[in-house]
Amino acid sequence: MILGQISDLHIKTDGKKSYRVVDTAESLRRCVAQVNGLRQKPDAVVITGDLVDFGKPSEYDFLRKLLAPLRMPYYLLPGNHDERQALRAAFPDHAYLQQGGERIEYVIDDHPLRIVALDTVIPRSSNGALAPGSLRWLDDVLAAQPHKPTVVAMHHPPFATGIGHMDDIGLAQSDIQALEAVVRKHPQVERVLCGHLHRSIQRRFGGTVASTCPGVSHQVLLDLDPQAASCFVMEPAGFQLHWWDEVGRGLVSHTAFVGEFEGPYPFYDGDGLID
Repeated sequence: MILGQISDLHIKTDGKKSYRVVDTAESLRRCVAQVNGLRQKPDAVVITGDLVDFGKPSEYDFLRKLLAPLRMPYYLLPGNHDERQALRAAFPDHAYLQQGGERIEYVIDDHPLRIVALDTVIPRSSNGALAPGSLRWLDDVLAAQPHKPTVVAMHHPPFATGIGHMDDIGLAQSDIQALEAVVRKHPQVERVLCGHLHRSIQRRFGGTVASTCPGVSHQVLLDLDPQAASCFVMEPAGFQLHWWDEVGRGLVSHTAFVGEFEGPYPFYDGDGLID
């Protein structure tokens, strides 16, 4: 199985650019076209939050149109820029969005790789939080299928990154420790997939790996000064492909960049290695 991951879309309406710079709608159009054009297409795509910029119904309506060309199932989860009820209203056919009561938390069992989504949203706040009930639910869900390989998807990553202004709007340390204790109990968790950071970052976590996906348009500036200013850069947009290797029993992750680049060029011709 190949699971795609797209994150931090920040879709606006009326042709507006995010932060007056980023054409997030065009960035997503290019990403969708590139995912559809892959030689080995994902079996499904998980979209890890900050779907739109201000949680407006009109933004979600526009998002739905932008995602419509995707040729595989896709699963949405909210980030700190999202509004749960507006998201649910715009995607009434996505029944999984109704699984978690107030919070958007769900399980997808339709694929060789199980997908469990956690909601880290605090309404009208950039910070994230995990509810005690969510952690109990996660523990129960993972215990129910201990032999099925699983990814846990969430918006805020459960680790500090060194990018100070982003760590300031992350999860509390108590939530991180509580989640790590749950994940450590369930060795079938192959990865904790996150967004929020607009960069590709990895950390060992709870006996597995937690990682973040690059933004589909703009990236957070890589500055590890704890007092660094909150800034973004127009580094190449990206998405990820997580390849489940049934034979090797492991999940392998690849980061791809959105755009048109020269190549591919061969390493070899009829006479061997090209000098």
